[in-house]
Amino acid sequence: MELHSLRPASGSVKKTKRIARGEGSGHGGTATRGHKGDKARTGHKNKRGHEGGQMPLQMRLPKRGFNNINRVDYVAINVSRLEEIAEKHGVSSIDVEFLVQNGIVGKTHKVKILGDGELTKKLDIKAHGCSENAKHLIESLGGSVNLV
Repeated sequence: MELHSLRPASGSVKKTKRIARGEGSGHGGTATRGHKGDKARTGHKNKRGHEGGQMPLQMRLPKRGFNNINRVDYVAINVSRLEEIAEKHGVSSIDVEFLVQNGIVGKTHKVKILGDGELTKKLDIKAHGCSENAKHLIESLGGSVNLV
């Protein structure tokens, strides 16, 4: 086998239809576009979702869901995680700036402290939000919770 003798498999390559190249080609005249009408004209495009005047599918289906523009999304951090962070970094006071500097939350995130897990250490916390359970756990050990 040599490069000059390579050929595609028989039947795998077809000649392209040469449209609008005269009557002798078999595709002259209307050039396979039918007679007149918008689709026969140059520049015709179908609009996305257009169903020929029939009510489009996206308008026939009911709307679902609700998007509350007043919703505040918090990054939840449990008290057990706070204790792990405090032990790892050797601190007793944790605020949002500390969490951002250590890559635990992003600088645009709001932080909410939740009360899942055990807490054995006194901590002073500054966050955007705190659950009642978490506040009770932190304050029962002599710590404090301040909302930013």
